[in-house]
Amino acid sequence: MGTVTLGVSIAVPEPYGSLLQERRAGFGDPAAHGIPTHVTLLPPTEVEAARLPAVRAYLAEVAAAGRSFPMRLSGTGTFRPLSPVVFVQVVEGAAACSWLQQRVRDPRGPLARDLQFPYHPHVTVAHGIAEEAMDRAYEELAGFEAAWNVASFALYEQGADGVWRQLHEYEFGAGRAAAGVPAQGSPLDEPAATRT
Repeated sequence: MGTVTLGVSIAVPEPYGSLLQERRAGFGDPAAHGIPTHVTLLPPTEVEAARLPAVRAYLAEVAAAGRSFPMRLSGTGTFRPLSPVVFVQVVEGAAACSWLQQRVRDPRGPLARDLQFPYHPHVTVAHGIAEEAMDRAYEELAGFEAAWNVASFALYEQGADGVWRQLHEYEFGAGRAAAGVPAQGSPLDEPAATRT
């Protein structure tokens, strides 16, 4: 059956998602329209296709252990010169994202992997383009603000055409968060307002 390339992320909702995707395309990033606007929990990872059912079941367990949390984006940042990326900053919800990505990559689970760089939740708005365009992205989105309540994350697969498509969305707490009852013992119950 071969392998598939998977990713796990939190989608940036409308109208913010489309707005940032269009801005990314406008800065000249050729990958913009193939990548839904998101906060990464698991970067592109090759997995044997036969393991997809185990991956889906595991992510359902991760989601059931969590609860919804507030997310706020504000201003821009960059990983340059270490990595050619300009991003919108996650200023609230970073601790919850960090906990989630650790659970997703748990060494005992089917998506265990190491990261090339320390985890830093963000929303990419320019990647690998001309320095002048990167500077423009950094400056023009410096005043960007968005806030919402994160109630789920999703599993994505990258197609042969390079486009990322959602396979499944996982809601937190199996419905408990909506009822105001947090999942037992979830670190997401702790304050998530980490400034980055």
